[in-house]
Amino acid sequence: MAALPEKAKTLLDSPEFATIATLNPDGQPQLSIVWVERDGDDVLVSTILGRQKHRNLERDPKVTVLVCPKDSPYEYAEIRGTAAMSEEGGRELIDRLCTKYTGGERYAGDDGTDNVRVIVRITPTKVVIR
Repeated sequence: MAALPEKAKTLLDSPEFATIATLNPDGQPQLSIVWVERDGDDVLVSTILGRQKHRNLERDPKVTVLVCPKDSPYEYAEIRGTAAMSEEGGRELIDRLCTKYTGGERYAGDDGTDNVRVIVRITPTKVVIR
């Protein structure tokens, strides 16, 4: 496990969008823009059961998250690590992320659907700061 430097913590704690990279079955990277939260040195991302990144991480837990501040695009934190997933607390995470990124109290994007929220917990193995 790699500890997150203060600069990475600051970026992850701010409402900056992140890109998550997982590996498709053929080895091709799959990228998604996501909201992130930090829990100590772990990075939390919300996804939906059965989505491509969920399926990819079920098969291969290697993952990279890149956070790049919109007002300083040549700075970034790259967090490489392994992912563990859990449905427990999935709804609560997406609601916290909604508050952080939009100011809203509840994420309404799943309302009226049968979506099952999953927490992707990324434990860093390497961190690169620029």
